[in-house]
Formats: sequence, structure tokens, C-alpha cells
Amino acid sequence: MNKTAFLFDGPKNAETTICLAHGAGALMDSDFMQAFAEGLGAEGFRVARFEFPYMAERRATGKRKPPNRAPMLMEYWLDVVAQLSADNLIIGGKSMGGRMASLVADEAGVKGLICLGYPFHAPGKEPGTLRLDHLETLKTPTLICQGTRDALGGTDDVAGYRLSAAVRLHWLEDGDHGFKPRKKSGHTENGNWTEAMTAITEFANGL
Repeated sequence: MNKTAFLFDGPKNAETTICLAHGAGALMDSDFMQAFAEGLGAEGFRVARFEFPYMAERRATGKRKPPNRAPMLMEYWLDVVAQLSADNLIIGGKSMGGRMASLVADEAGVKGLICLGYPFHAPGKEPGTLRLDHLETLKTPTLICQGTRDALGGTDDVAGYRLSAAVRLHWLEDGDHGFKPRKKSGHTENGNWTEAMTAITEFANGL
């Protein structure tokens, strides 16, 4: 088992721990990840963050590398769950981090799953890029927070997908893949982030 370097927010004695993984291109302390960790920590959850091997290497060397292959990322997630204990643990994360968590959630036996901007398909919806199969049979209670105009799966795309009854979607108005809306929409990035955190809090407390 790998020894993972975690960042923690929120009370140490919290009943529920939420572990969040970063997306493909940003560190675990990006503005997005920092905001969600601190915000959910303030709601009374213990929030853990970590970096996959390729991102930890980037932090150490400053050199950008592509993500590790999916099997390694999934194995790393299972290691993380074993270190934190699956009891009262919700896993998930931003984009790729949430997707990899969704691939191991049932096997890991965690309490719940949270995806922040799920990459349902590659940008442009090239044929054969749908990442849906496991979401049709997922058993772990799941919340996907998604921007309505996410280029990797907006409202028009997702409406035609068949998702497991365990999966709940929370749409963030005019949000892109990071939940940022256009100025003309009347919504704000911070507003969408706060709305997502409220939805997560209600989801987690309802499990």
C-alpha cells in the first residue's frame, strides 16, 4: 500500500469524511479544490485531498506529465480508501478524479460518491468516447454536480443517457466544466460553487 500525503480540512472528529481527488490538469490545492475542501469542512465534514502519482511528481519536479493510466489511478483510489477506511467515507472529486472514484466506488464499499463536473464524453462528443457503462449499473449512492453547459456533458447531452437509479444530478445554471457561468446569465462562479456545496451537504447528511 502506498503512503499517501493528504491535506485535511474540517473537524478531525467529524462523523463523515469526504475524500476529493483533483482533475486531470490541476493540483489538489487549486482554487476550485481549495474552495470545496474549505467550504465542506466548514459544514462539519472532514475533507481529505490527495494527488495521484503523476501530479505528485509534477509538484516535485515542475514538469507536466499526462495522467497515469486508468488502472493505476483506480488502484491508487482503492489504496486511499484503505488508508482512510470505507466506513462513513464519501469519495469523489473534480472531473477525472470523480470519474476514477466512480469506477471503484462499488468495489470499495464506500458510503457515497460525489462527482464535480463528470466528463461524460470528450470535448466535441467524438464517437466512442462516452464514459457511461458503469454509471448504468452503479449501486453506490451518487451525486453528480454538473454545469448546464458543460462541454463534457451538458443538459442536452445527459438527457438522453440511461443512468442508474442510484445517481442523482444537480444542475448548476449556465455553468461550464468548472461551474463558471457567463456574465450575461446573472449567475456567478462563487454562487454556483456555493450551490454545489449545499447540494453535497444535503446529499451527505441524507445518507
